[in-house]
Amino acid sequence: MTETPQRAQRPLRVLAAMSGGVDSAVAAARAAEAGHDVTGVHLALSANPQSFRTGARGCCTIEDSRDARRAADVIGIPFYVWDLAERFREDVVEDFVAEYEAGRTPNPCLRCNEKIKFAALLDKALALGFDAVVTGHYAKVIVHEDGSRELHRASDMAKDQSYVLGVLDDRQLAHAMFPLGDTVTTKEEIRAEAERRGLAVAKKPDSHDICFIADGDTQGFLASRLGKAEGDIVDESGEVLGTHEGAYGYTIGQRKGLRIGTPAPDGKPRYVLDISPVNNTVTVGPVAALDVTALTAIKPRWCGTAPTGPGTYTAQLRAHGDETPVTAELDEGELRVSFTEPVRGVAPGQAVVLYDGTRVVGSATIASTERATADV
Repeated sequence: MTETPQRAQRPLRVLAAMSGGVDSAVAAARAAEAGHDVTGVHLALSANPQSFRTGARGCCTIEDSRDARRAADVIGIPFYVWDLAERFREDVVEDFVAEYEAGRTPNPCLRCNEKIKFAALLDKALALGFDAVVTGHYAKVIVHEDGSRELHRASDMAKDQSYVLGVLDDRQLAHAMFPLGDTVTTKEEIRAEAERRGLAVAKKPDSHDICFIADGDTQGFLASRLGKAEGDIVDESGEVLGTHEGAYGYTIGQRKGLRIGTPAPDGKPRYVLDISPVNNTVTVGPVAALDVTALTAIKPRWCGTAPTGPGTYTAQLRAHGDETPVTAELDEGELRVSFTEPVRGVAPGQAVVLYDGTRVVGSATIASTERATADV
């Protein structure tokens, strides 16, 4: 079956999501240069933009909207601002808070791709007669002769963002374009291209952290919404070692900021092993107790046909994490994943994304883990 790069398709009427950053601006410019009929759109994701990150670190501010408009003017494409603030609040911000309250560790960027950029935005684009949505993500869509599509890692693994796109299904892939994904270029070369094109965002810093947490203080953000709730920090035997002001402020594998006055008997550091919202406790222990041998994940989403029977894959557990060999099997709607070698820092709420070589098979949300028995 012959593969063709997505850019070889016929000219399309496309909507370019322009965050105000350099990647999305170059992606829109490349789409226009390829002959597509491009319209730029910036998503207003906050009812009060000043409450989101200011300066050039986010993607949701008034400054970002203006940067996106200037880029669209230079490219020579129509530009609009769409208000998706209410949808973003419900599907991303409230979900983020609820997940932490339940003792899980969510990925808001992944949720934004699923619910906003390739659901709310795509649905609106299709209703208006657009063929596809263009974004500045580093990933590839391979189109086969029979019209089927596959999502693959970017040609440049150092910039690959396929992990946060692992939630896309067949329908969404059919209307997604990633002009940056099939070129091997450094970020400096992307910036140089933007400068050659006359785009003022060429030197704009990349966004970091979570766009809707203005000062980067996740714990403070959660405390302002969930309130302080003192509880115990205990060891594996249940002995109380200290107290906390909210279990939501901790993540599995965390080492710093535990505020435990009593050193461990072996003198070694302790890590967060478990977060229980039911009794508001945080359990800590030795690093070896973090070793996970298997997990169960729910709400699987497949970038193509769902796999049948057990299979051998690699898995990625964090946006910038390494791949690890696994076997995986779908059982009554749940994904069972077993690791060839134990891995650490796996938390419920995270996404596990399966790969077959560079192809993204699909993703699911981690519900529970199994740990190796450690002699401690």
